Amino acid sequence: MKSIKIHDKEFEVSVNSEKIQDAINKIAEKINSELSKKEVVFIGILNGSFMFASDLFKKIDFNCRITFVKVSSYQGTSSSGVVKSLIGINENIKGKTVVVLEDIIDTGETLENIINQLKSYEPEEIKIATFLFKPLAFTKSFKIDYIGLEVPNDFIVGYGLDYNGFGRNHSEIYSLVKS
Repeated sequence: MKSIKIHDKEFEVSVNSEKIQDAINKIAEKINSELSKKEVVFIGILNGSFMFASDLFKKIDFNCRITFVKVSSYQGTSSSGVVKSLIGINENIKGKTVVVLEDIIDTGETLENIINQLKSYEPEEIKIATFLFKPLAFTKSFKIDYIGLEVPNDFIVGYGLDYNGFGRNHSEIYSLVKS
């Protein structure tokens, strides 16, 4: 089995590029079927979603727009000590269908925060599309409309996902080798 080493960790292929593209095709078909008559703005969450967003967007067959935002964490005064805000909302999304593009959803904490911030821009609706979903880690109640693949609660890299900034460039998904 193909493996890679990033920093001090070894990873082995868990999802090959063919399975990745099949999952993206499945999401694109569903979005094309359900949203083609709406005014849609896709919002990719950086940095991780860039590969998923790029591959998915090429398969969308109706007129739409795409933009990217970054979640910025600040040390603040809230009880958790961390306040997250969205940087880069430069599209008017009021009255539009927003499709948030995520690389992976585990607990859902960050995405719940993003959804709540997007609501203040008054979109018609917010849909969630994630390439990977970890159902065993998910602790929230919001609906995930489009899921590419469900994966175990393992640490993974590749296809936009990183380990300390490295590994995003791989066209396959790699899981941490347990020692």
